[in-house]
Amino acid sequence: MAEHCSPTFADLATQLGFSCAEAGGLVEFRSPFALENWTLPVLELTIIVGAVLALWFAIVRLRRHGDPTNLVLWFGATAYLFVIEPPLYFPAAFGIEDHVDTMFAHNVFTVDFLWGRLPLYIVAIYPLMATMAFGLVRMLGVFRQYGVLIGAACVGFVHHAFYEIFDHLGPQLRWWEWTVENPINQPMFDSVPMGSVVVFAALWPMSLAFCVQYFVGRHVDDGRHFSGVELTWRTVVIGLLASVGTFLLPLPATVIGLAGDTVRGVVYALELLTMSVVAVVAMTRQWRRLRAGSGSAPGYVDRFVQIYTVVYLVVFAALWIASLPDFFDAVDGRTANGDPIGNLWYTLACFAVAILSVLATWTLPRPVAAAAEPVPERTTVTG
Repeated sequence: MAEHCSPTFADLATQLGFSCAEAGGLVEFRSPFALENWTLPVLELTIIVGAVLALWFAIVRLRRHGDPTNLVLWFGATAYLFVIEPPLYFPAAFGIEDHVDTMFAHNVFTVDFLWGRLPLYIVAIYPLMATMAFGLVRMLGVFRQYGVLIGAACVGFVHHAFYEIFDHLGPQLRWWEWTVENPINQPMFDSVPMGSVVVFAALWPMSLAFCVQYFVGRHVDDGRHFSGVELTWRTVVIGLLASVGTFLLPLPATVIGLAGDTVRGVVYALELLTMSVVAVVAMTRQWRRLRAGSGSAPGYVDRFVQIYTVVYLVVFAALWIASLPDFFDAVDGRTANGDPIGNLWYTLACFAVAILSVLATWTLPRPVAAAAEPVPERTTVTG
């Protein structure tokens, strides 16, 4: 695939330690012991196992309770991935190379697709992160209490917290490399583009959650059952519309940001701040309402989400702790190996938000939690 090795991607690949011209084919396998460092297989294992379990329990929920919401969310996130990612990897093949140069390059992992562009764990991280964030918000009953839009904003907020724990660590550990010179990646927030901090960490999951809840979740909450054909077309539509939403939601920053990188960064920050305020108020009020016994039952308890979010946080806490010596020895924002470091204080704030979101679901009154699990009687969804 040497014809698709743009100079920018080839340079990033070299910095990460592999050759673009020699990078595999449609699928390539490597030994986990032959990767850049030990953190890469740990990352892969955590994310891929989580995504597989999320899919398994989504199927179980559908079969036992006739609730396809998590399954639609899982496949909707995957559909979104395949709409968004390929043009970013091969802008020339999609005819957009004059507008979008290579923004980043992933390092090579145990399993890679598309000539070293797409690690399997990236395919897995979309549905896993979406499942965790959506599940925490749904368990709190935010969608039922405040509606689709505010519920979706809460999902974006929670997803942002979990994602930025990962996003601010990756460049230092050579999980990927950003093209800092690319105007689309400006402004940077330490080692992370503000576009990643806001659009990919918060706005796309908000768009996805809105579409999933609007087309499927709210109907399931009202007791409706879907046929297999209905779920299929709704999932496809969700993936496509979530992509459109990812274009529409950042428009204020895109348009106003034409005035300059600093202005764009400020507008991005204001969008994220607005979402955060809405989410904190809604989630806190709903948690207090449930704790006081005055709120409606949230609908169900998702034990997989409650447990695996803890696993995720423990693993990433360990990865961050292991990276701290190099982090503190960094000079001018780069380690001795020349790798950029993220923002530790922002990451700690994201850890706090993520931990509180998980604890909120574990501290619901037992009568509410007990009433939440059995939704309707077992129902088979047919095609």
